[in-house]
Amino acid sequence: MAPIRVLTALDHARTQYYHFKAIIIAGMGLFTDSYDLFCIVPVMKIIGRVYYPSSAGDGGPGVMPPAVVSAIVSVALLGAVVGNLLFGVLGDRVGRGRVYGACLLLLVSSSLASGFSICRTRGCVLSSLCLFRFLLGVGVGGDYPLSATIMSEFANKRTRGGFIAAVFSMQGFGILASSGVTMVVAAAFDRFTGHPAPLDTPEAADIAWRVILMVGAVPAGLTFYWRMAMPETARFTALVQHDVLKATNDIGRVLTDLDLNGLDEDEDAAAIPRTPASFQYAPPASQYGLFSLAFLRQHGRNLFGCASTWFLLDIPYYSSTLFQSQIYRPWFKPASHQNVFREAYDVARFQAIIAVASTIPGYFAAVLLIDRAGRRRLQMAGFFLMAVFLFALAGPYDHYWRGNGKNGWYIVLYGLTFFSANLGPNTTTFILPAELFPARFRSTCHGISAAAGKVGALVGSVGFLWASQARNRGEVQAGYEPGIGMMYALVILGAISLLGLAVTYFFTPETMGRSLEENEGSERGDQDLQDGDGEMTMRLQELNLTPKSPASLVSSHVSSSPIHPHRFSV
Repeated sequence: MAPIRVLTALDHARTQYYHFKAIIIAGMGLFTDSYDLFCIVPVMKIIGRVYYPSSAGDGGPGVMPPAVVSAIVSVALLGAVVGNLLFGVLGDRVGRGRVYGACLLLLVSSSLASGFSICRTRGCVLSSLCLFRFLLGVGVGGDYPLSATIMSEFANKRTRGGFIAAVFSMQGFGILASSGVTMVVAAAFDRFTGHPAPLDTPEAADIAWRVILMVGAVPAGLTFYWRMAMPETARFTALVQHDVLKATNDIGRVLTDLDLNGLDEDEDAAAIPRTPASFQYAPPASQYGLFSLAFLRQHGRNLFGCASTWFLLDIPYYSSTLFQSQIYRPWFKPASHQNVFREAYDVARFQAIIAVASTIPGYFAAVLLIDRAGRRRLQMAGFFLMAVFLFALAGPYDHYWRGNGKNGWYIVLYGLTFFSANLGPNTTTFILPAELFPARFRSTCHGISAAAGKVGALVGSVGFLWASQARNRGEVQAGYEPGIGMMYALVILGAISLLGLAVTYFFTPETMGRSLEENEGSERGDQDLQDGDGEMTMRLQELNLTPKSPASLVSSHVSSSPIHPHRFSV
């Protein structure tokens, strides 16, 4: 039996305007994700001064306790884990398009609510902020599997990697936007309040951090209409809902230049049986369930590879913020010598420099190379380079780097760790789960992989934050306990990067230049391919056997084709 022609046409479609529109629509969720992740650092500086004022005679500004910092960071990541799993499952059960708008609405509303945070007392503000950031994390987590899956199913196989990488690269612009907004807001409030003294925190500071948080919801909110207007992906409609005609009609409305090679819709209509609505049809044996023996045998290796590499990546990637303060501290005035707005401004400025110099170029390099070098090679190269630069930071840290923070090579090595991560595993771990699994499990498996990554982010951003403290209690930052020291923490992070390289080598297949249906069947044994056409034949047999609802049959058969407008289905 021939392959489904609309899917073949999608695999060979030329790049069209709607592909770029889909990149912007899908990327706005990731834009908001990185905006909220990075703006929270200067925001916590402001909140610390407002709600944790220093005691009389202390001589320093107010600082948020480490336990509170860890709680605010953790709740967002825990929410992301829930969102990864929840919306991943819903994307396969209900449909990608039907929950896509709801995910964005949750993301935008919780981002706005984080700024309001209900009240003005410290306990109430922090409790409500944690609640809304948890909900924000759920929305952010849900956007990962939905955006990656939708983009992979819209794209052609020649440029699919570049399109998904372009969606993910919106994170870089989110970082830059958060820094820019923070700098503008901080400068405006500093001028409006008359440039207050270093230890004088005006009440207006309690408004400044709220404005910074709420502005991040604006770009994502502007794309809400277009996200709701996106049609369901052709692969979900054809392969999960078993409605080839509807898939053809839907995709033809947005991709108007598909070559269906003379697709005869009468032929496809004849392949769909007219089954009475009262007929109860049992799923065929080939419809194995998630985590069944058949699933684990055919896709368990790929799922382990995707989840474990994402987990291993996010430990060093999120831990890179550990020594951020050691880098920018020598270049800016001490916190006790500048007011609340200037401190937030300096932190945001440093983040903008790193974004422009290393983060965004890394994303751009990934977009250019992903469909040339391949996912597997880039992921291994990225892990290797991360390990090299982390070891370069770790080796002489105690003897040289700690006392020479103004050395330019220190900043260069720090920036190269971000560049290497975004060139390789930070981008490829987002792409691969959207390419390796069957359509009916694709969003769920991506959500599982992303959830594993967010668990790694928890380990990196919270666990290593405490573990990296100096072993000598006299050198430990206020509120922390002695740890293993920064040098040993960096060595462990470099070793984790090498472990990610090894896992990629043994468990990650290459998906470049192959259709999604070819990728999902590439690891199967001869027993699964004994019918000749493999999974595609099995799936098309399911299409022939699975009954259609009367409403779907009627709507599909009487609609005119957007690709062949002179034909009508009969």
